[in-house]
Amino acid sequence: MTAFTMPSLGADMDEGLLQEWLVAPGDQVRKGDVVAVVETDKAAIEVECFESGTVGRLLVPAGTRVPVGTPLAVIEGGTSAVTRAGASGPSATAAVEAVRPTAAAPTTRKPPVQEAAEQKPATAPHERPKPRRKPVRAQKKPAGQPVRHTTAGPAQPSPPASAETTSALAAGPLVRHLAELRGVDLTTLHGTGPGGRITRSDVEHAPLHPPRVRSTPYARRLAHDLDVDLTEVRGTGEGGAVRAADVRAHAGEGERERPRHNGARRASVTVPAADRPERRTDAMRRAIAELMSRSKREIPHYYLSTTIDLTAATDWLRRLNRGRSPADRLVPAALLLRAAALAAREVPSLNGYWQNDGFVPASEVNLGVAVSLRQGGLLAPVIHHADTLPPDALMHHLKGLVERTRRGRLRGSEMSGATLTVTNLGDQGVESVYGVIHPPQVALVGFGAIAERPWAVDGMLGVRPVVTTTVAADHRASDGAVGARYLTAVDRLLRKPEEL
Repeated sequence: MTAFTMPSLGADMDEGLLQEWLVAPGDQVRKGDVVAVVETDKAAIEVECFESGTVGRLLVPAGTRVPVGTPLAVIEGGTSAVTRAGASGPSATAAVEAVRPTAAAPTTRKPPVQEAAEQKPATAPHERPKPRRKPVRAQKKPAGQPVRHTTAGPAQPSPPASAETTSALAAGPLVRHLAELRGVDLTTLHGTGPGGRITRSDVEHAPLHPPRVRSTPYARRLAHDLDVDLTEVRGTGEGGAVRAADVRAHAGEGERERPRHNGARRASVTVPAADRPERRTDAMRRAIAELMSRSKREIPHYYLSTTIDLTAATDWLRRLNRGRSPADRLVPAALLLRAAALAAREVPSLNGYWQNDGFVPASEVNLGVAVSLRQGGLLAPVIHHADTLPPDALMHHLKGLVERTRRGRLRGSEMSGATLTVTNLGDQGVESVYGVIHPPQVALVGFGAIAERPWAVDGMLGVRPVVTTTVAADHRASDGAVGARYLTAVDRLLRKPEEL
């Protein structure tokens, strides 16, 4: 038995809001499955499970804010929901007991279904109405319905579940989540996986009835609370996605347009001030301010810069993209990230953390990429093992990260583990950027806009595309000579793009 805990999604995160559960007790989960949505001061992030097994109990309800490390659920080992005696470790058991509601010991053990239905957490200081359950599950007897006991004759076996219901229940959490997004009823599908299990391909090829409205997790919950039909809301987010502000605006218009009958007056719904968009942005700004202030207080920064000739890189990209469709073409940012990652592998003194009054080198190169948000603020999702990815793979990861960041659909693994951060403000026309290091990292690399400038080569003056590259480094972990070696490595790599 393992305790699934509130993860740390950044060095500045002390607590998080469990926004939504994507699984229920009895669901089978595998390592990497998304099981919950956690809201931080900066974004709503999909959190994965790092153990395979069966969801035993949900210890914390949706809408509750808890500190990092608090047990949220129990993941029981194996494929059975029943844990064998002695199978759980002492740490997991202690963690579960710490949040188990206090109650008198029952004289008889209740059935698992009834026990899960009746179970409530000890405290729920910020409890909100529960969102609609995403997984498709077999119908259960309501918890409040009395159980009829018989004294004569053997217990009548329950009718066997249909093949459709069985295959629907066998679908994993990700498949059920995808089906919910596409509006697909899993009980109508014929699974093509082992044992009739419904696979992702089955859901993707199923007819849509009708497609689900694109919306943020908080907008869906707010629509449920305000009794708003998302299909009637005009989204103003990216790609027409419905945001919380759109739901509130629609709810206000509906209240003004709805006629009053029999003098009845509908109670107005007040949105908590802490959940308003402007307050959400303020919370992000406060989180950024606290982290950057800590960085400037504790880290003695030093800054270096160099200007790199990108003639060879732009010529190589032009030849490579000539035979590609627009969607598959590489952009210079992919080469810049690749060079930054490889240079970090060559100069490991800038790739790691300052912890316990000493530098701890990282065993892998994980690039944090600064992404600005349209509503203000920024996030730095992570490309793991960036030094092992070719430019095409880096381009694919970068596009996906930027899209998920601005849609608010990042995963927990994409918000942790960065060993070096890269910021690129070239699309804003900025020629150079001198950033603030994200603790506990020890360096930050900046790229400006690619601009044409006079450039002398072998005594001949010409106009060439160049980029200003900067590094902000922690003087406790390295000296200027180390930063200079790093910038020299980036320059050398970008002059030979075919080797990247």
